[in-house]
Amino acid sequence: PRHGHLGFLPRKRSRQIRGRCRSFPKDDPKQKPHLTSFMVFKAGMTHIVRDVDRPGSKVNKKEVVEPVTILEAPPMAVVGITAYRQTPVGHKCIGTVWAHHVSTEFRRRYYKNWKQSSQNAFSKAKAFAGSKSGKVAEARTLKAFLSKADSVRVIAHTQLRKLRNARVQVKKANVQEIQINGGNIKAKIDMAKKLLEKEVRVDSVFQQSEAVDVCAVTKGHGFEGVVHRWGVKCLPRKSHRGLRKVACIGAWHPSRVMYTVARAGQNGYHHRTHLNKKIYRVGRSCTVDPKNATTAFDLTEKVITPMGGFVGYGQVRNDFIMLKGSVAGPRRRVITLRRPMAPQVSRALTEKIALKFIDTSSKMGHGRFQTKKEKQQWFGPLKADRLRKEEKLRKDRAAKAADRKAKGTKVAKK
Repeated sequence: PRHGHLGFLPRKRSRQIRGRCRSFPKDDPKQKPHLTSFMVFKAGMTHIVRDVDRPGSKVNKKEVVEPVTILEAPPMAVVGITAYRQTPVGHKCIGTVWAHHVSTEFRRRYYKNWKQSSQNAFSKAKAFAGSKSGKVAEARTLKAFLSKADSVRVIAHTQLRKLRNARVQVKKANVQEIQINGGNIKAKIDMAKKLLEKEVRVDSVFQQSEAVDVCAVTKGHGFEGVVHRWGVKCLPRKSHRGLRKVACIGAWHPSRVMYTVARAGQNGYHHRTHLNKKIYRVGRSCTVDPKNATTAFDLTEKVITPMGGFVGYGQVRNDFIMLKGSVAGPRRRVITLRRPMAPQVSRALTEKIALKFIDTSSKMGHGRFQTKKEKQQWFGPLKADRLRKEEKLRKDRAAKAADRKAKGTKVAKK
């Protein structure tokens, strides 16, 4: 039998590599104005130990080991404000107010080949914004936002220079519209104006123990046959003309193949949204908090990056967010996190998370040690360390001998 939900047809390649928010949570004017999404980079996975706090559950007050995904979240930069009004045929954009100063990585997004281009993106906009007529036009647009807008969004982009990861190999910023929810339109516009040309950190959007929706593009597998793509059963061994096939693709009439029949084609690299992923930790960068993987039960001073780095990714140097379970897409891919669309009422979603242990052993094989210090204590002084120490002593002796020789020659000349 065929496996696979027909609601996700057509199984075709995604138009963009980043996860896209096709809708935002319902606005509640009673809340304070806040951003509703953020872009992060997938680093890798590890596991944690915690006590479950879920009355009524069989595992309540018991220790559980759970897999978690680490997502690196460098600060995003806000470069624009846009607003929409509701019309009978959907939302229509009223206008856009751009920042007077934008970074090169954001301007790179407007060109296919930055080196062979004119590199003039936003040069005219910058000159116009600084003029008298530009200031009048900006004030007019903001006034139109105040009178006509139903929703306000900021235009923000990732900062790859802050990611400092050569394996990502992308210099163009990922740009996204982020809706501001909460408060009235004036409060939304005031918040957007304060954020313009400023950085936004992930801990200002999400908090520990909350849930998020993950918008991501899955790992691509290319053109695949029906057995792998749809999970149909292989035919008997002696089947004529192959056995990894569908035996009958339909009746004589209607004289066409139904859409429900499993066929070969693209597998993976599809856009998917996973709802209600639990946040287990929102951590600061290792420069601000060098003990960002320490817990109240495990007082070992360690950072979130495992020994040897995350496989195929490297070190996590910026702020990070830890989600329960797996996340769609390969490592290094940009992923969009969104505040949850569904109401958070179940026991699992309202549970407060308190971690007891975060594993930082090597992910290349069966890691035994949580830190480099622990490994050195176990193995003791190594031959390489002894040779390095001897070489340093030899160099120090040679330097002192040279100094004595130089002083002796000076005395002789006198």
